[in-house]
Amino acid sequence: MTLVRGRVPLFRASRGGVSWLSEDEQRGGESEVLRGRVASAIRLMFVALVATAGARVGEAIATANPSQALLLVFLGAAIGYVVGGVFGRATLKAVHGLEVELGRKPTPMLAGGVVGLVIGLIVAALMMVPLLFLPAAASWPAIVFLYLTVGTLGYRLGQSKYEALFGLVGIKPRAVSRGDLHVLDTSALIDGRVVDLVATGFVGGTVLLHEGVLKELQSISDSSDPSRRTRGRRGLDVLVELQKAPTVQIQLVEEPGVMDVDAALVRLARERGAELITVDHNLARVAEALRVPVAQINALASRFRVPYTAGDELTVRLVKEGREHGQAVAYLDDGTMVVVEKAADEIGTQVEIRVTNVIQTTTGRMIFAALNGEATVSAPSTA
Repeated sequence: MTLVRGRVPLFRASRGGVSWLSEDEQRGGESEVLRGRVASAIRLMFVALVATAGARVGEAIATANPSQALLLVFLGAAIGYVVGGVFGRATLKAVHGLEVELGRKPTPMLAGGVVGLVIGLIVAALMMVPLLFLPAAASWPAIVFLYLTVGTLGYRLGQSKYEALFGLVGIKPRAVSRGDLHVLDTSALIDGRVVDLVATGFVGGTVLLHEGVLKELQSISDSSDPSRRTRGRRGLDVLVELQKAPTVQIQLVEEPGVMDVDAALVRLARERGAELITVDHNLARVAEALRVPVAQINALASRFRVPYTAGDELTVRLVKEGREHGQAVAYLDDGTMVVVEKAADEIGTQVEIRVTNVIQTTTGRMIFAALNGEATVSAPSTA
């Protein structure tokens, strides 16, 4: 099976495992070719510019000896080739960084920044008028500084106050709520219940998939341990199901060189204003400490479990012994653990029990009960 983002395959899973396909390989190196062409064009411009300058210098100081003028032309071309290459790579790096930074901001915020920039330039133009009466040597540096300072200030204020800015003219930009943007971690994909959340409409919009999560799934799927390999492939199957869902859009986030995937996911959710979806309790606590909104699938599932109170009667199958002497443990269909007092002799059979206490913990719910006909007992603090 192949997961695609639009028409671009992200990885391929088979019986032998998963093979990671980088985006550059998927596009046939188109991005690298484009960057190479831009760098070559910049380098060619510098070669022509510095070679022309060398020719002009040769005409001025070596008119009697054409060979010296030709030498200066070749020397200028060589200098232009080196300087142009360095400048071209620096330009591409700066443009790529700007593209990544702008891609992290929502469209209304960028529009507000542009409006703020225009307003800042208009204000700078008005403030520039008195500076024109100064001497040229003092006025022009002051004018350039004024435009840079006020323009930058206007852009930043426009980004931070874009809602109020558009509200002045009666325009209400579409809010980019945190609920429309989600970040998935590896544990949520392996768990699989996120597919049900999408199918029922609890999760929708854009789902950000970090490159590190895919690599973790690949590593787990290639494991020699059969149980780990099964879990990894289940995560890949869940990812394919999400890709097919019409209510969500999977967006791959590439970030090379990441060592700590959990930290990268928290940082990604914080920078993009997204909600982190996980079943990892420790990761959820770290995200909450950094004020990143978290959707804990286990906590959500516990909210929708059938409520039980003291006195309710249930029929369960006892599967193992508890921690305390005489205790037996059973599990409900939703995974809730039930601790039954004085029932160790009934392990392996179905029994009728009466709920004596229900405890809600950070990781879920625990039910204490007694066999029907037994006296009501107090629930111990541990099972």
